[in-house]
Amino acid sequence: MLRAVFFDFGGVILSSPFEAFNHYEDANGLPHNFIRSVNTVNHHENAWAKLERSDISPAQFDQLFAEESEALGHRIPGADILALLHGEIRPEMVRALDVIKQSGLVLACLTNNVLTEQAVATDPAERERQDEMRAVLARFDAVIESSKVGVRKPEPRFYEIACETVNVQPDECVFLDDLGINLKPAAAMGMLTIKVAGAEQALTELSGVLGFSLA
Repeated sequence: MLRAVFFDFGGVILSSPFEAFNHYEDANGLPHNFIRSVNTVNHHENAWAKLERSDISPAQFDQLFAEESEALGHRIPGADILALLHGEIRPEMVRALDVIKQSGLVLACLTNNVLTEQAVATDPAERERQDEMRAVLARFDAVIESSKVGVRKPEPRFYEIACETVNVQPDECVFLDDLGINLKPAAAMGMLTIKVAGAEQALTELSGVLGFSLA
């Protein structure tokens, strides 16, 4: 019996940062998906992995990512990458969270993220955005953040922490993520998994698993 639904955040609740990466590549004459290719080299110990575990600071990431990308042919400051991470909220996903919450299932957000100094926004639009993000995250019973727990997807310990936090077993969970590499260890532990290619596709599959409409 399913008791919990686990959601990734960026690329699932939010639009994918990969779209912003591609726009940056186009604007700077870089090969398509070059940024993603940098992140796949030595993916457990590269600059991105270290930052998501809080092993290095954003300033150290700026330099280390630049070195890693330069080694692959194009130098990109890590600070440029961090500026591209703000996706847009997908309202249909937020509505689905509300329906799932009302059903009595446990909701948890499993996110690889980075610790940043978030200043109080002075721009009204940015302040509204921050308030909307907080409101979305408040819908979850737990938010498991790589930057705070010191491990990250796809490390198995990350999923164990998520299950322990909300007191469920892996085979009582369904997990949605936009990256197959993050779904494989969850599936190996016994979770049902859904690879998110888009909001409509993901919610259709999730509705089939849960047995009720998420519209």
